[in-house]
Amino acid sequence: MKKIQNTIVIGVDHGYGNIKTANRIFQSGVIKLKPGQEFGGVPLIYKNEKYLIGQGHKAFVADKFLDEDYYVLTLAAIAEELSLQGITTADVHIAAGLPLTWLGSQAKEFKEYLLQNDAVDFVYKGKSYHINIVGADIFPQGFSAIASRLFMFKGTNMLCDIGNGTMNIMYIIDQKPDVKNCFTEKFGTNQCAIRINERIMQTFHTSIHENTITNVLRFGTADIAEKYLTVMREEVKEYTKEIFERLKTHEYDAETMKLHIVGGGGCLIKNFGEYDKSRVFINDDIHATAKGYEYLAELNMRKGGGIK
Repeated sequence: MKKIQNTIVIGVDHGYGNIKTANRIFQSGVIKLKPGQEFGGVPLIYKNEKYLIGQGHKAFVADKFLDEDYYVLTLAAIAEELSLQGITTADVHIAAGLPLTWLGSQAKEFKEYLLQNDAVDFVYKGKSYHINIVGADIFPQGFSAIASRLFMFKGTNMLCDIGNGTMNIMYIIDQKPDVKNCFTEKFGTNQCAIRINERIMQTFHTSIHENTITNVLRFGTADIAEKYLTVMREEVKEYTKEIFERLKTHEYDAETMKLHIVGGGGCLIKNFGEYDKSRVFINDDIHATAKGYEYLAELNMRKGGGIK
């Protein structure tokens, strides 16, 4: 969250697995509650509808603006950031993003989606909020995470942003992004989780809760029997090998370029991958993309004359 004159800029990383802001993270699940279902937690109330936020995650959809879920999640993200300062009324500028190769075709609609209301009243975790949405910017996902450190990217670099739903790839040559060499693949960490559960079902005829799988992916272990951990680790190692194979199809060469990995999937590479640590750099700050959105939004506002 950045305060620029009378406007608060809030970066929101709309992941399929988690919603991230500069300081907060929660699962991207949205459940519209029926009467009597409030026992599941403190709901978000918007337009007289109640929503349970943060249980499970969104199914992969290419167009995030086709239903109300990501808008409701955006309101929750705004409230999470404002609550850190005890603020319930504010003029807010939303800084968000899309996968690299989807930006050109979807940015206009996603921006309009986020700007659908000039003013919003809602209740979140028992507090009432009145928010004026005064603007929005849409930026490229992976690039935003490193935008403030672009001066460090000398020579030939490949940037790989591994999220829950997609993997985004971009070349950065001598501190300049190569917009003609950007790629998006549906090969996020959720694909790995699906493979793990399929392997567990085939081997042990049971399934593993997604939270347990997430713990293995993030930390390399979980509180389950070793026989399950062994199979799960084997599957994750295969997934990380395939990540590098896919990078090679986009001409990744470990000897002639440096690889920079951002996004939640970086922990898989760190825990299970085989790589040259002198040439592969993993940014494990899960909030890096949201912080980058705020950084780029501030630059835009300065260029537009909104800040002196």
